[in-house]
Amino acid sequence: MKILVVGGGGREHAIAAALARNKTTTIISVMAKRNPGIDGIAENVLLLKETEIPRIVSFARENGVDSAFIGPESPLEAGIVDALEAVGIPCVGPVKSAARIETDKAFCRDMMERHAIEGCPKYRVFHSAPEALDFIKNYEGDLVVKPIGLTGGKGVRIMGEQVDRNGAIEYVKSLHGEAVLEERLIGEEFTLQAFVDGTHLIPMPLVQDHKRAFEGDIGLNTGGMGSYSMPDHMLPFVTSSDYRKAIEIMKAVVAAMERTGQPYKGILYGQFMNTAQGPKVIEFNARFGDPEAMNVLTLLTSDLTEIVHHITEGTLLPSHVSFDTQATVCKYLVPEGYPASPHAGDVITVGPHSDALLYYANVEKNDGGLVTQTSRTLAFVGVGETLEHAERAAELAASGVKGRVRHRRDIGTKELLERRIAHMKELR
Repeated sequence: MKILVVGGGGREHAIAAALARNKTTTIISVMAKRNPGIDGIAENVLLLKETEIPRIVSFARENGVDSAFIGPESPLEAGIVDALEAVGIPCVGPVKSAARIETDKAFCRDMMERHAIEGCPKYRVFHSAPEALDFIKNYEGDLVVKPIGLTGGKGVRIMGEQVDRNGAIEYVKSLHGEAVLEERLIGEEFTLQAFVDGTHLIPMPLVQDHKRAFEGDIGLNTGGMGSYSMPDHMLPFVTSSDYRKAIEIMKAVVAAMERTGQPYKGILYGQFMNTAQGPKVIEFNARFGDPEAMNVLTLLTSDLTEIVHHITEGTLLPSHVSFDTQATVCKYLVPEGYPASPHAGDVITVGPHSDALLYYANVEKNDGGLVTQTSRTLAFVGVGETLEHAERAAELAASGVKGRVRHRRDIGTKELLERRIAHMKELR
């Protein structure tokens, strides 16, 4: 089976690596920049911006691909699935209208409200700067400002009573008033990803991502500095009741999309805030998370190629999906200055890492060495019977990288996890 993997980040390297475990699967790749990991797996590579849809369709047909797996959100927004399926190439990824669950935050909130889906925070959608600014000036308490469109996971601003309100006002002005303003949710975040075939939803292990740039959860938001999962596929601050509620919310979304003639196929990513009242939806994504894909696909023990087949055929069952019962810790290496002013062009050297898996992201191979670019460079995933073992493996590998890069040493540590648990206990 020939599968086209679209995208060139750490997430897509994890997808390609998981597909390649089936020795009868051939990987064809389209990516904007050459990912050394995918390059070593793929039979054929086209270096091209992932939103150049007509050229990608031609490339897919020239290579006789049987199906496609779409990694990033931007080609989904551009309608890549619609275009590929129009020429008979089924995809793991939703069509453009269904991808709006991620690409249009107003659509997502209005859909949840219209279908009475639980977990939706109080919100208001604005298309006018004066109206939005009026609302902000008169709002009491903390408020979250979200652009309606895509932001790569970095566009959210929090406005609190002790935070610079003028900053929020200037941000809304820069968005020309195209914003969703929501109540701020207090709690602990968790990610629930699922395979979806249009009707059936099969969940993956829970993961917690770390967006903040520096240890102790401080600094600017990033695309994700790392993530972890537990051996039982749960998280200690998420109860069984919380988990069931999150699953039901996601199933309700899939059912609502099907009822409205926009059946959802692909990966559904639910970003939840576990509050004192239970899980609330921060956002949905129409694809795997990055780095969360690396956690769950590392653990996947079933055949991803077979899962692709069942998703595209609408025949996915729980028996088709299984995961190893181990913990994972993913740690990203990022260039100096990331995310505000990342420094590119620095040579880095990877040390011994036999106890951790290496996934390449935004890094270039040059004369046999690796050179940093302007985004996250590469990630290590440690796997172990306990979180401690997994963290130790990931940290040892990440610490062995030499050059002008850094990583968050606290991700997956006992101390950080205990703070999460204590915070949840305080709230409840």
